[in-house]
Amino acid sequence: MPLELRPVIDEPALLLKEKKLLVIADLHIGIESELRENGLQVPSQTKIMEQRLISILTKNHVNDIIFLGDIKHNIPSSTIQERTDVKAFLNTIQTYGTLHVLPGNHDGNIDRFLPPAVILHPSDGFVFEGLGFTHGHRRPAQEVMKCDQVIIGHTHPTVMLTDRLGYRTFEQCWLRGAPLNNRLQEKYPNASTSQILIMPAFNPLCGGIAVNRDPLLGPFSSLIDVDNADLYLLDGSSLGKVKDLKESS
Repeated sequence: MPLELRPVIDEPALLLKEKKLLVIADLHIGIESELRENGLQVPSQTKIMEQRLISILTKNHVNDIIFLGDIKHNIPSSTIQERTDVKAFLNTIQTYGTLHVLPGNHDGNIDRFLPPAVILHPSDGFVFEGLGFTHGHRRPAQEVMKCDQVIIGHTHPTVMLTDRLGYRTFEQCWLRGAPLNNRLQEKYPNASTSQILIMPAFNPLCGGIAVNRDPLLGPFSSLIDVDNADLYLLDGSSLGKVKDLKESS
């Protein structure tokens, strides 16, 4: 029987209560330096994200924490402030449970920043408690796609909402869909995945892809039946199928 994947209400974080496991994706620590280069003066989000995450961890008493890629932001090199912030952030969070890190496309040399106790997984994904985890920027490992449920990040999913006056807003969302079985079997003959969950970014400065307007990022864009995928806001509201929001947007 599939495990119940329960998003934390009003937070882009995934909780598996029976396994005492918390998952977040796309921290992008250090993104503020890129924004400043583009003329946007914003305060660092690192301490704010740290306090948000600590609050979630202490309320839910988890044993394991998975960071599902893009812990840091700047590539190919990192600023001094980013390196300092990433190391301090990881040192703090690891005290709340066993910390697992799966590198994303922004995480070059992330191994240099990890405290000794942190578990570093391959960038093409890993299996934990029967669930497949991968960031989503590269083709996932065969063993990941043998899992019934696969969890990814990378796309930073949002939904574009249009009011009666034509004014558009973008809200972070969860995207839950089934694979396109013909495409899946072509690339993964032994795959048994029936559900793919795309997580919203934990860092609110990241922006994102409006999934009811734009294509997903990475190889999963050709594996998921996006039109028939379900959309949920962070507060738990169900918005229905992506295809229905395309028609009304």
